[in-house]
Amino acid sequence: MTEELVRMEDIVKSFGKVQALKGVDMEVHNKEIVGLVGDNGAGKSTLIKILSGALSPTSGKIWFEEERVSFQGTNDGIKAGIETVYQDAALVGQLSVARNLFLGREPLKKNALLPSLDKQYMDEQAVKLLQQVGLTTIDPSAKVNNLSGGQRQSIAIARGMFFRAKLIILDEPTNNLGVEESRNVLSFVMETKERGHSSIFITHNIRHIYQVADRIVVLRDGKKVGDLTKEETTMEEIEEMITGIEVLNA
Repeated sequence: MTEELVRMEDIVKSFGKVQALKGVDMEVHNKEIVGLVGDNGAGKSTLIKILSGALSPTSGKIWFEEERVSFQGTNDGIKAGIETVYQDAALVGQLSVARNLFLGREPLKKNALLPSLDKQYMDEQAVKLLQQVGLTTIDPSAKVNNLSGGQRQSIAIARGMFFRAKLIILDEPTNNLGVEESRNVLSFVMETKERGHSSIFITHNIRHIYQVADRIVVLRDGKKVGDLTKEETTMEEIEEMITGIEVLNA
């Protein structure tokens, strides 16, 4: 097995009397795509928010690159090398592709009398990045509002690749996308692995998980009920773990 990148151990999260996570363990290794699946309310979003720093666990331990971490916010997660791509892609529609690639981390002109954005640098880097990741049909100066859903997801993932994120968390990246756009996003996810990044792929679509994931982690009612390579299981077995109900084959 490849070197361990993330280890989450006995993670518990309570919201008042509601226990969203009940002692969950999860690992992610370098250059590994982990599919994280479960029904609504299973605890998937809570778990990745804890990993990214958006939430603090009630109890439990997290290691990142073999160092014990306790993120106090998403900026801590980003600094450590964790990029999260949500299903709405978290992009600003009225801004250009280039501006969105640097959103929140805009470079400033050096040696300028007054701080100002280095738009030339952003445009140049956007052109290079889009070429590197095969998004050659996208104009870096185009407004994000003019892009398709699949293109927006790819731009958001590319942003994590540009900033050399060690772990890219993908929250329902193919949700509400058509067949062709979903295929393109899945190819892009595979490209992140080839370029040395690890990913956690969260989805309700088991078929998509089987196309890209090396390993599948299943949550149900705040507990981990499965952790298997896709060669060790079937889509029917994964569905049974998600629902707790045996799938009857016709």
